[in-house]
Amino acid sequence: MLRVLFIGDIVGKSGRDIVKKVLPKLKAEEHIDFVIANGENAAHGKGMTPKIFHELISFGIDVITMGNHTYSKHTIFDIISDHRLVRPINLLPNDQGCGVRHFVVDGQKIAVINIMGKVFMDRVEMDPFLALNSVSLKNIINIVDFHGEVTSEKIVFAHYFKSKLTAVIGTHTHVQTADERLIENCAFISDVGMCGAYDSVLGRDLNEVFDSFIHKNKTHYKVADGLGIFCAVIIDIEGSEARSIKRIQLRPY
Repeated sequence: MLRVLFIGDIVGKSGRDIVKKVLPKLKAEEHIDFVIANGENAAHGKGMTPKIFHELISFGIDVITMGNHTYSKHTIFDIISDHRLVRPINLLPNDQGCGVRHFVVDGQKIAVINIMGKVFMDRVEMDPFLALNSVSLKNIINIVDFHGEVTSEKIVFAHYFKSKLTAVIGTHTHVQTADERLIENCAFISDVGMCGAYDSVLGRDLNEVFDSFIHKNKTHYKVADGLGIFCAVIIDIEGSEARSIKRIQLRPY
């Protein structure tokens, strides 16, 4: 049995701090074999830098997936080809980096695939269904980070590809959903949630959002400070099939 931990969107310093605090103990207690984390918001709430990428890897994360903020920091191109970084396969531009990365853990082959939803998302080159059909899905463990806005799109995707995929884990909305389940032998959750400041708006500073929503001021995106929430799922896998999915949410108080 292989145990995979998938960590939700890491947002800013509060997100990085809570992952650093929680991950080593969680890996040991839960006997985790492989760790995936979405890091598209890790650098000041938007994007990724080489320094933060290597910081997250040092915490014990094996591979980092991205999303619509993949190219928010220009230094992403210094690490875009690193085999531990996966950018959405159908996000433009797609001439650098890779949307599928392969790993071997305890003799088992794992493919980590990053795909963007199309509904309400920008710069998506190809429908996610067509995008996955362009991937060679061999008889190995196939785990998809489906980075999308719409719950229904993620659910339909999981049902359609349930016989080919080991897990479809939703990211992007930062709010953990309570619909984790097995769809036949495919583990699924609409959104795994975020790791970021608990007293915030999806990791964003409350006062800055008040200025924008209520006072109609033009504001600059500001990441919230403070104690973080940690959201993740643990997937038990046998062969290429998921046997269980467990939701984790650790609040600071």
